[in-house]
Amino acid sequence: MQAVRAHMTSIIGLSGVLLTAIMTTLNEQVSAQGLNDIMGGMGLSHDPSRWFVSLYTSAQVIGAGLSPWMAITFSLRRWAFFVLGLAVCSIVPTAFCQTPLLLYILRSVQGLAGGFAIPLLMFSILKILPFNLRAYGLVAYTLVSTCFPYLGTMLAGLWTDLLSWQWIFLQAIPLGALAGLLIWYGMPVMEPQHHRLQIFNGYGLLFFAVAAWCLTTVLSLGDWLDWFNSPLVCVLGAIGLAAVPLLIWNEWKHPLPFFRFQLLSRNNYIYGVGGISLFVVVSLSASAVPLQFLTKVVGYRPEQSYLVTLEVAAVEIAIAPLVGYLLNRRDVDCRIVGFFGMVCMFIACCGDSLVTSVWQRPEFYLWQFLQGIGGVMVLSSLLLMSTNAVVAEESPFAVALVNMPRAFMMVGGTWLMELVGRWRGGLHSDRLADHLGQYRYALVQGSSPLIQSPTPLLPDGRPRYRGSMGYLKEQFHHQTAVLTLSDLFCVLAALLGVLMVFILLVPVRTYPPWVVFAPRGARKSSDHPAAHHKETIRA
Repeated sequence: MQAVRAHMTSIIGLSGVLLTAIMTTLNEQVSAQGLNDIMGGMGLSHDPSRWFVSLYTSAQVIGAGLSPWMAITFSLRRWAFFVLGLAVCSIVPTAFCQTPLLLYILRSVQGLAGGFAIPLLMFSILKILPFNLRAYGLVAYTLVSTCFPYLGTMLAGLWTDLLSWQWIFLQAIPLGALAGLLIWYGMPVMEPQHHRLQIFNGYGLLFFAVAAWCLTTVLSLGDWLDWFNSPLVCVLGAIGLAAVPLLIWNEWKHPLPFFRFQLLSRNNYIYGVGGISLFVVVSLSASAVPLQFLTKVVGYRPEQSYLVTLEVAAVEIAIAPLVGYLLNRRDVDCRIVGFFGMVCMFIACCGDSLVTSVWQRPEFYLWQFLQGIGGVMVLSSLLLMSTNAVVAEESPFAVALVNMPRAFMMVGGTWLMELVGRWRGGLHSDRLADHLGQYRYALVQGSSPLIQSPTPLLPDGRPRYRGSMGYLKEQFHHQTAVLTLSDLFCVLAALLGVLMVFILLVPVRTYPPWVVFAPRGARKSSDHPAAHHKETIRA
């Protein structure tokens, strides 16, 4: 009875870590959706907003790679308190900041705290939950990574349009207070391992921080700085690429590394890491891409467009218990669950690729419903495959090697959107301009027989009505954006096709954690996880 009570108390502490991760995730997503209002409220221009986003993502990648190592060294409880305090103390003062330099410092610290929080949650799930509940814990981690970011648009509309942009950062106060209370009450006390500091991986930290900061900055700001026409991009790219092989060599040889790259030799683990990284990019088809269409083409603000992403979040929350139940059954292959989720997302991307300039919110609802079903299935199955491929002693390295590429590919997804926008957007813009020039007297200047879309100029060259050429220019840019976003949906569908092919070739069958990690003699005694509850609770 006492052991069960202690176990339930630990789960309460784990919910505090979960709330910390939710708080940092909402801070990232809500501030991204309300970026224009934040910059306007602070009296800053467009250029500082680029660094506002870039500094956060760079620090987030660094934090994601270091958090599991720190959690073991300083104990889970102390590290959870530190991450929570770091997040709250950097988020709240931003609401009253007016100096760009101080804003950059606070935003970097926020990114570091956000990078610490997500791996801390995953490591706490692997450390605290018994094997018969681990599948449900991984589904909860999935919701933090996929569901709560979709709520960012709703909260951004609430704070910016109904209250004030400062509430984007002040929302961390109640969330942080509740998370601190739960961690204080329930997080188990563990002995810190300060002796690990005697063989601290200093060179690994240096190489990793340099490579992560330089490469993420290049991907974040490259399109804005015109890529390799900018000396800054060239220098940072060269430094970052030079640091990567040094990091791999150092981590391979060091007795206590941050990353154990040897784990990538296991089929299920390397597929899980690669699949999660690719999934982060593909998930843009349910969030950033539809919102970009509604913002650029339709002219919506967050208060008007939040229903598109809120639907995905609601669907994921509704089916999360079912997904956890399926993954925890011995007779269910998680590869089938993941493949079915990929099929749903693939159909949604194909449907979204049919977008036209007359689409509004309702046209996205069916495809967003499929995105919500598929997203939680795909990511949960990938997490189960990757975590089942390692033992308890390897879990810190496994967590770091899962979350660092995940954080990096969040920047990679933004880079992909900008790349498609530059290449395909330029192509469509040129072709539409050529088409207008070739058929000038039918589309621009003349007596158009179409009453619904008259030409902006009369046959003698005079404007048909005031602002007619401005309206034509607006239609031109809208059509270019529609064609570009349609191509982007096709690219994301192709990436899903790659994932679907590899799931048939690379991973092998894995079972629920209560089966994989059960004592050898108990594996065939029962097919229900409750039979192994006592054996699988960790000391």
